[in-house]
Amino acid sequence: MNLNIFAGRPNPRVFFQPRIEPWYDMHQRLGDISPRLRGMSLLEFYDDLRVSMRYTHYYTGMPYPIETRHAPEVKIRYTGDGEHACKVVETPFGNLVEESQLTSDKAWRTVRFPVATEADLKALGWLCARTTHHFNREAFLKGAANLGDRGEPQFWVPKMPYQALAQSWSTLDDLVVALHEIPNVVEDAMKAVDASYDPLYDELRANADVVHIVNFGENVHSALLSPKYFEKYYLPYYEKRSGGLRRDGIYTHVHIDGYFKPLLPYLKDLPFDGLEALTPTPQGDVTLEEMKAAIGDKVLLDGIPALLFMPYHSEEEFEACVRQVIKLFHPRLVLGISDEFPQGASEVMLERVRWVMHLCESTGP
Repeated sequence: MNLNIFAGRPNPRVFFQPRIEPWYDMHQRLGDISPRLRGMSLLEFYDDLRVSMRYTHYYTGMPYPIETRHAPEVKIRYTGDGEHACKVVETPFGNLVEESQLTSDKAWRTVRFPVATEADLKALGWLCARTTHHFNREAFLKGAANLGDRGEPQFWVPKMPYQALAQSWSTLDDLVVALHEIPNVVEDAMKAVDASYDPLYDELRANADVVHIVNFGENVHSALLSPKYFEKYYLPYYEKRSGGLRRDGIYTHVHIDGYFKPLLPYLKDLPFDGLEALTPTPQGDVTLEEMKAAIGDKVLLDGIPALLFMPYHSEEEFEACVRQVIKLFHPRLVLGISDEFPQGASEVMLERVRWVMHLCESTGP
């Protein structure tokens, strides 16, 4: 069913693939769920809900099928005390230092990003010139076997250069200032990030016999960029990377969440087969009808705003939204939550997940 949607083949019913892994993981760690759920593995939890899974490595304990390799001259040091962690990469332009802190919900959050200055950008360029990313077929097949028939096994590729800088290497403020003051230095770093991905995309295309759907897990949000930057930095990259995979028969989709109204004019022509996590009102800034008009024939992955799984939204509002998503987007729809079941929701709100699955099972083509 999962592949049929991307291939344009018919399915017997609406396909439901919500992402609930972070909720499951957090509440298992906190121990604030019922004994029945506490005794379940993640796969048993999904089977109990009778819903599909999307990613091989996401909270499953399976390896991420993409490896990062560094040249011998790259020296990396790690320190930490259980609540604080520090990673230091030594370069000729100075050290790149990243610090993380353990939060009250037992998750790690970055509190210091490694790139803030011109010297840091040059250090990043030096590091990426000595870094390559690779597809690990064995790790993918292990994760796929673990996933079983719960969904077509998928994973996400590393973020495109602008997104990598804006979310992983730097703060958005530092990136935007640098693009204004030293654009050539920033763009040199972006080129180095891009080049480090070359082996990965060659290997993905060579493994199209087992890799059928790939996600570009970008977390694109209109607050991160202007349409000018989207045209300059995103579109050429997506055409090269996603376009190359599609020409070799691999379906692709991109993760766009949060606010995205300024990007509506671009959506139908993006070089992806699907769009993941587009978040409509009352959570996002675009209605379902505006989404439908903007995406053309692309597959919508998800569509139900996560906020509607919270008790302050009525069951009537929730059910009306689900029915509207199905009416507008099925059969080009992988129904799910935009973008995940909220971690703050209580266990009782899982009944809304069960209701959606019941609706899907009773909905024909």
